[in-house]
Amino acid sequence: MVLVRKAKNRLEAVGRKVESQIPRMAGGAYAAGMMTVLMCQTVYATDIFGVAKSAMQQVYTDVAGLATVGAVVCAAVCLFLMNFSKSGKTVDESRAWLKRIIICWAALMTLGAIVTYMEKIIPQSSFTP
Repeated sequence: MVLVRKAKNRLEAVGRKVESQIPRMAGGAYAAGMMTVLMCQTVYATDIFGVAKSAMQQVYTDVAGLATVGAVVCAAVCLFLMNFSKSGKTVDESRAWLKRIIICWAALMTLGAIVTYMEKIIPQSSFTP
């Protein structure tokens, strides 16, 4: 019983010591964070439209790549089903899905081409305030 009480008193003393150091640790963390922020050099873009353009180009490139891979895989599955199926219904459904896949992929690629074309037509000066 005496050992338990002594251990409890030691734990409480350690807890009070840690609690008294929390404001000091928080202040040190704040100072370290502020020094990091102030020492970092900020890279500014030329304008917001340049940043938006590069971001959208990257997103479109990623989406087009994934869509192409997905379309090829789905088209391959449809073609396998068309060639190896014994049921006429499965062949018809596979043909319908293959048409949908091709149309969706073509629409996505056409939108990218339209955006690229319109970007060249619209003058850059019309976007600056």
